[in-house]
Amino acid sequence: MTPTVGAALCEAGQRLRAAAIENPRFEARLLLAHAMGCRPEDLLREPHAPVPPGAAARFAALLRRRLDREPFAHLTGEREFWSLPFAVSPATLIPRPDSETLIEAALDAFPDRDRVRRILDLGTGTGCLLLAALHEFPRAGGFGTDRVPAAAALARANARRLGLGERARFLVADWAAPLAGRFDLVLSNPPYIASGALAGLMPEVARHEPAAALDGGEDGLAAYRALVAALPGLLAPKGRAVLELGQGQRAAVEALARGAGLRPLGCRRDLGGVERALVLEGAGPLPDDTR
Repeated sequence: MTPTVGAALCEAGQRLRAAAIENPRFEARLLLAHAMGCRPEDLLREPHAPVPPGAAARFAALLRRRLDREPFAHLTGEREFWSLPFAVSPATLIPRPDSETLIEAALDAFPDRDRVRRILDLGTGTGCLLLAALHEFPRAGGFGTDRVPAAAALARANARRLGLGERARFLVADWAAPLAGRFDLVLSNPPYIASGALAGLMPEVARHEPAAALDGGEDGLAAYRALVAALPGLLAPKGRAVLELGQGQRAAVEALARGAGLRPLGCRRDLGGVERALVLEGAGPLPDDTR
């Protein structure tokens, strides 16, 4: 018997709730809309409409995956970041709203948006940080690096999709190893979860997102040690780096930065109140240039 939209949503919501999924009814509606190729609000207007057999099969397959705690973004293949659509895959972290704090901090650091000409994103993943920054700094071009070839390929595809392919290049590299020259803005969301805490993450993260993009070593600071050592050679005079932090890491990362000759300029909190985006400045005077 062909289920109605309302019946399908009710059953799916109950199953998602039993699996401890937050907002189960809402997620059920999003999944069914994705399976049917319509907007979620369309389902609310037609609760007694039948679900076409093909859509019902797609919905059942999506629901099974979500019940296995596969991230919602993997089911739809997309996640919005900075009001821009990004394709996602298991090769990368899923962009998160907390990371938008880095873009806000970068905009605060450079009120004159034309000042920024060269941007670097270390550990680029989907490319969301670099591409959002290029969207805001119209005269800039940039590079993104990632050690995972599938991640760099996905970032290139996202750049083309957003019309930024000519302004962004993505390299398979370990941080900034192959790059020369200086950058006005360096962005990074490095791995910062302590190795011992990985198993305690929510199942969507622990089982389905790449461990290498999460594991910050025994104390969660391994990636920061590599980054702050490289930043003095990457930042242009008066250039700024904006690094994403985990909760409670500001003091430790600032100490590492000062030891490398960098100046902490402040830390922007995310919407949850966590000190999330640390801004660092390279040493050296501002030259008289017209870049």
